[in-house]
Amino acid sequence: MENAQLIGLSRQMALRRQMDVVANNMANLNTTGFKAEEILFASYDMPVAKDRDFKRQDQPLSYVQDWATRHDLTSGAIVDTGNELDVALMGDGFLAVDTPAGERWTRSGSLQIDATGTLVDTSGNPVLGDGGPIVFDPTETGITISAEGTIATDQGPKGRLRLVEFADPQELTREGNNLYAGGAPLPAQDTAVMQGSLERSNVSGVTEMAEMIRVQRAYESIAGLMRQQDDLRRSAIQRLGDATA
Repeated sequence: MENAQLIGLSRQMALRRQMDVVANNMANLNTTGFKAEEILFASYDMPVAKDRDFKRQDQPLSYVQDWATRHDLTSGAIVDTGNELDVALMGDGFLAVDTPAGERWTRSGSLQIDATGTLVDTSGNPVLGDGGPIVFDPTETGITISAEGTIATDQGPKGRLRLVEFADPQELTREGNNLYAGGAPLPAQDTAVMQGSLERSNVSGVTEMAEMIRVQRAYESIAGLMRQQDDLRRSAIQRLGDATA
């Protein structure tokens, strides 16, 4: 394949990856506490490839490289639900949950109490307090959650939500079910809890739709250029064949 087609193919692969990220953002437009992703690209200069085989200096070839994916951790809109088990986090912190794969972190504050009385997230993972999972008796009522995350009922204190922050949140790895893994968790210092509210997704539907259209058009444009390259090569082969004959 010619260099122009290789460069075009690298750009198409990058655009396909970008479309996956945009589509995932759109799919989670209404997911509680979801944080959008942004993909970062870089130019990769091929150190050995040559574009001209003449006595003059070679022309460098630059390819598109899928460099990294960045978390957009800006806060989403806070909506009032009136549900005593809903919590919104004000600040950069995360809730800690216990999963079969170990501790994970989430911004989704839509909590529930399961059949055993354990406070869990929407996937059934126990939400951790400073002393482990938080368990309620069937007779307890009047659940209150303070701004510091302290939970109490009509029968007294139950514990405190384990809130964590990260020096570099970009080190976190996104997993399914709106969970994050990795990082070095630190006790939250600048995060407050708002009971009876939820943080909406920070995805902008208008922005993501415009980006989806832009990516699609860019992909189609490059596909057209590659078809032109194919036509030029086919024409050159035919003319060389006619000349030889």
